[in-house]
Amino acid sequence: MQDSSPQIIDSILLQQRKFFASQQTKSLNFRIEQLKKFKAALIKYEKKIADALWLDLHKSFEEAYLTEISIVKLEIDYHLKNLKRWAKPKKVCTPIHVLPSSGKIIYEPLGVSLIVAPWNYPFQLLMNPLVGSISAGNCAVLKPSPYTENTAKVMEEMIKEIFDPNYISLVQGGRKTNEILFSKRFDFIFYTGSPAVGKVVMKAASENLTPVVLELGGKSPCIVDKDANIDIAAKRIIWGKTINAGQTCIAPDYVFVHKSVKEQLITKIAEHLEAMHGKDIKESSYYPRIVNEQAFDRLVKYLNNANIRMGGQTDKTQRFISPTLIDNVSPENKVMQDEIFGPILPILTFEQMDEAIDYVNSNEKPLAFYFFGKSDKAKDALAKTTSGGGCINDTLMHITNHHLPFGGVGNSGLGKYHGKQSFLAFSNQRGIVSTPTWIDLPLKYVPFKYFNLIRKII
Repeated sequence: MQDSSPQIIDSILLQQRKFFASQQTKSLNFRIEQLKKFKAALIKYEKKIADALWLDLHKSFEEAYLTEISIVKLEIDYHLKNLKRWAKPKKVCTPIHVLPSSGKIIYEPLGVSLIVAPWNYPFQLLMNPLVGSISAGNCAVLKPSPYTENTAKVMEEMIKEIFDPNYISLVQGGRKTNEILFSKRFDFIFYTGSPAVGKVVMKAASENLTPVVLELGGKSPCIVDKDANIDIAAKRIIWGKTINAGQTCIAPDYVFVHKSVKEQLITKIAEHLEAMHGKDIKESSYYPRIVNEQAFDRLVKYLNNANIRMGGQTDKTQRFISPTLIDNVSPENKVMQDEIFGPILPILTFEQMDEAIDYVNSNEKPLAFYFFGKSDKAKDALAKTTSGGGCINDTLMHITNHHLPFGGVGNSGLGKYHGKQSFLAFSNQRGIVSTPTWIDLPLKYVPFKYFNLIRKII
């Protein structure tokens, strides 16, 4: 994928700033019209998008629709339904010492936004933030990943067809393009990717005091207690780990299971994997592939000298790695140091719940936290840990509810989006006080004649 030149990027930025200054994007009718055009294009391009995702990641149509296309479609619908209410100025309570003034919050767009997406969900993670940008009234520059080239090309074609480039543009390229973009002054940056690059983005943004949302990752733990429904736990864990072949930022990264039910869990995971994909998962049309050889080679290294209890098959020519369970893992192993981002699942055991909780808390704050067990123990585990989000007795599903904020905490991210949170992320909440002129109370003026009275009030 050829990098976009600095001259092209400068030209896009200049034209988008002019377009934003024309005030067109602030019109609610304009925003609603653009969202409707976006949805119509999404329906028109559905097959092209799914075909591209198959070529890039071997995603089935069903998985492409459920994890990428439908999420964006539902997000657009939710914004169309609620935008007028969200954008309406919000009156706030007025303290007695501020009377007779009144206060309100005005929601206004930040300006020209930059949205940079990764390769694992190349469509959803570029287009879903774009919904928030449009909804809030911004212009936008989009930058897809070069590692999923087919999807990037389809998105470029779609964006060019439906949007004025002075309003929304898509630029292509790799690291060089990213460096150029991050060196420019945007009014808002939305980045999804690794914590390492997230730090680079935040440092670059600080040069212009640009606000950011960073959707990062990390090692999301999955705790399975002895009183959990092991059959259901196994099914939902292996489902969450095999979606996109584990190349999901909120995939369960490792399992901490009570020692007494470990063998049962491993057996059940193997049974449910076969029920979903058949005896030969390599032949399953529903099992994706690793994105490229570099990622394949990195993942295969985790299998060296590992105690493999299930899976372990690889085929570099097809970038295939079977879902693999690794037993007898110690926290010092390399597989427990890095975010795996693949279909490899280490299994650790505990006898007392505090062992698992202490381990989670001794590491960086995760993007997701999963707990399988009784509700009272789940409540206790949530109270003693932190994460960007999570599920009780399930995996991944919190990302599908646009009523919930989605994002990380600490090393796993900064800021939230989805639903109303996306609208707010791309907006400036402007606090305004309106004061009448029919009365002018002397309380605030020098020489503060009524200071003792004011002090009793405030």
